[in-house]
Amino acid sequence: MTQPLIEMKNIEKHFGSVIALAGVSVDITPGECHCLLGDNGAGKSTFIKTMSGVHKPTSGEIYFEGKPMHFEDPRDAISAGIATVYQDLAMIPLMSVARNFFMGNEPQTTKLGLPVFDHAYANDVTMSEMKKMGINLRGPDQAVGTLSGGERQTVAIARAVHFGAKVLILDEPTSALGVRQTSNVLATVDKVRKNGIAVVFITHNVRHAMAVGDRFTVLNRGKTLGTAKRGEIEPEELQDLMAGGQEMATLEGSLGGTV
Repeated sequence: MTQPLIEMKNIEKHFGSVIALAGVSVDITPGECHCLLGDNGAGKSTFIKTMSGVHKPTSGEIYFEGKPMHFEDPRDAISAGIATVYQDLAMIPLMSVARNFFMGNEPQTTKLGLPVFDHAYANDVTMSEMKKMGINLRGPDQAVGTLSGGERQTVAIARAVHFGAKVLILDEPTSALGVRQTSNVLATVDKVRKNGIAVVFITHNVRHAMAVGDRFTVLNRGKTLGTAKRGEIEPEELQDLMAGGQEMATLEGSLGGTV
């Protein structure tokens, strides 16, 4: 069996008296799309922020490539190869795709003895990387704000991959997209996974998870309800786990099956 890139063992996270995570264990292997599902308040956001160095776990262990990891901040996680694409994408709409692509990692050249942004290099790389992801831009100077939501997601994913992501965490990447844009993003996820990069896909949409997922872990009230491989679980079962199937069944019974 392939050694996991990340192992999260018995992770607990407390915020004062609030227990956001209560002993969650998940492992992520290279080249897989591991879907983390759960309803609002299940603990998904806290978990990925713990994985990406935003939060330190109250207890539990994190292993990266078999070695114990203690991330002091997100920069440590990024340096290790764990990149997160959040819903807000951290882009400036009026700036070009190329400038957004290299934001924080600006390539430089020298003119008249002074360092300046290397537009030619940035433009070439941006166009090339976006084409690999199936996006044909009008040009690298196109403003990010003119792209569709799905295309902006693809820019963020391509940027993370270009700068060395081994694990790509996607926080609800399809939540605000239409059908066609969602299909494009899911196709991008599949391309990334096939290149050997591990994808952690956070979602509450079972259909989107089933389209690209290799394994599925359900969170409910800060606990894992189990992990299943593709083919081991049906979409309806996943939906029931997310919603608290037993609770719904009890409610249906008490209301005479009218729910």
